Amino acid sequence: MLKDLFSLHGRVALVTGGSRGIGRMIAAGFLSAGAAKVYITARKAGPCEATAKELSATYDGECIALPIDISTIAGCEMLAGEIIKREPKLDILVNNAGAAWGAEFDEFPESGWDKVMNLNVKSMFFLTKGLAKPIRAAASRERPAKVINIASIDGIFVNPMETYSYGASKAAVIHMTRRIAAKLIKDHVVVSAIAPGAFASDMNKAARDHADEVSKRIPAGRIGDESDMAGLAIFLASRAGDYVVGNAIAIDGGVVYASAGLEIAG
Repeated sequence: MLKDLFSLHGRVALVTGGSRGIGRMIAAGFLSAGAAKVYITARKAGPCEATAKELSATYDGECIALPIDISTIAGCEMLAGEIIKREPKLDILVNNAGAAWGAEFDEFPESGWDKVMNLNVKSMFFLTKGLAKPIRAAASRERPAKVINIASIDGIFVNPMETYSYGASKAAVIHMTRRIAAKLIKDHVVVSAIAPGAFASDMNKAARDHADEVSKRIPAGRIGDESDMAGLAIFLASRAGDYVVGNAIAIDGGVVYASAGLEIAG
């Protein structure tokens, strides 16, 4: 019963925003756990194709680049169509593509609201909806299909930075995860979320460029690394996570739940 508990052998996955940062960490983790194919998307073709080539050369499975901008419904439909053309079944969908915007309250622009909410919430919903057929086709009681949404600890607690639309979008992702989970579990599709804290990425430049300083404000004393993110994603995507339904798991070194009154910023 416990053999190959964390194996993804033979499974097919799609990771949006998979060319860099957290998405790349997850794509690499899936391949390391035996996934047969991991599709990755990004707006920019060059970095997407370079990452796919690098990961394919590193692991036994195949990483395939699909450079598509999914910030619009048309882009979501295009990506869903490309996956459906190639794969009758999709075992794992990771909704990772996202955007952030920071500005003072009195100056916060409508464009900064719409860009973030459209990609982080609207696109996540409509891409999942567009891929529901191959996801359901992959699902069974014995081996559920998985949808993993990337939220943020900013959707759980109030970040001191003025990123109003980002925090709101990630809180929405956490609740949307619960609602979609309640719908799709009947089809043996398990939906869950990951709420990262400080990981080095282009979106979190503070963690990327000033890791030592940021680490002082984290109970664990460090920022997250590739093995932390890959480990949690593999857990949720594999048989080990089959009974984790609708939950958003914080992976943040204790910032949200073990800060003991520390002043946290970042």
